[in-house]
Amino acid sequence: MDIVRATSGHLRRRVPEFRLFFNDLYSNDFNSLSMLLPAFYKMLKEEKGIGLAPSQCFISGVPGSFYGRLFPSNSLHFVYSFSSLHWLSQVPVGLESYAVKHLNKGKVYISKSSPQSMVNAYSSQFQADFSQFIKSRSQELVPGGRMVLSFLGRKSIDPTTEDGCYQWELLAEALMSLVKEGLTEEDKVASFNAPYYAPCAEELKVEILKEGSFIIDRLEAFEVDWDGGAVADTHNEQGKMMVGERVAKTIRAVVESMLESHFRLGQDTMDVLFSKFAEIVGNHLSKTRTKYINFVISLVRKASHINLEAQPMDVFLF
Repeated sequence: MDIVRATSGHLRRRVPEFRLFFNDLYSNDFNSLSMLLPAFYKMLKEEKGIGLAPSQCFISGVPGSFYGRLFPSNSLHFVYSFSSLHWLSQVPVGLESYAVKHLNKGKVYISKSSPQSMVNAYSSQFQADFSQFIKSRSQELVPGGRMVLSFLGRKSIDPTTEDGCYQWELLAEALMSLVKEGLTEEDKVASFNAPYYAPCAEELKVEILKEGSFIIDRLEAFEVDWDGGAVADTHNEQGKMMVGERVAKTIRAVVESMLESHFRLGQDTMDVLFSKFAEIVGNHLSKTRTKYINFVISLVRKASHINLEAQPMDVFLF
């Protein structure tokens, strides 16, 4: 361990070097990310009082799917994932738009009216994806390395409960309103299935324990307002409009690209869709404050002997 003597005469540790890897799919604009780094270093120094120079923090972008290997074995010390693992690697097998239509008519995700075969398909796809994620990271993390995961889930073992899927129910309602106005086709709604799954804690524990490389240090669930709690009163018209628009903007930022590729809607029609969605959400939240359930899981890579001081710290963020 490097020790330096401060001007006061006290001994202190030398600031370690860090390697940070940001991961996203191949289509991500890594140039935009790298252009933010000078401001990031400046913020650390001015606001946080941390004089971390670029020579001490080496940042790289790593393109590829995290549902597979991205790094050499035993090369990472810490992995952090935020708001990613509820997205599946693909539409569940058997539900692709060209394979099955009208199985979930008028919906874009599993719901109370979905056939059990569709619920099973989503559950199986999540199990396959999450187990592959855990297996890949177990090979890349050093013994004793830690992984912190934060993503959407649900409290109930029933995947059709409101806290696990109701935002998709309301989006489907907005899409069907476009069908009624002749702005899109019902077949397109019927053939769209969101590549998303909100798991329960039991499903997560099963896959983690089955893989066997990690100790579950913490697993907690938090309730989060759809609008982040920004709008206190949703019972008047202004409050309904504000909460609806806030939620609609958040959802649009995430799903617009996949809706564009499937529905081929123009910008004006997309504006109409999310205006309707905002109104539907505002009316819903004025009657009941449905919550997202957000899981935070801390996992430690099993080890018989831990020594993290011999190498630079490698951190994987996505």
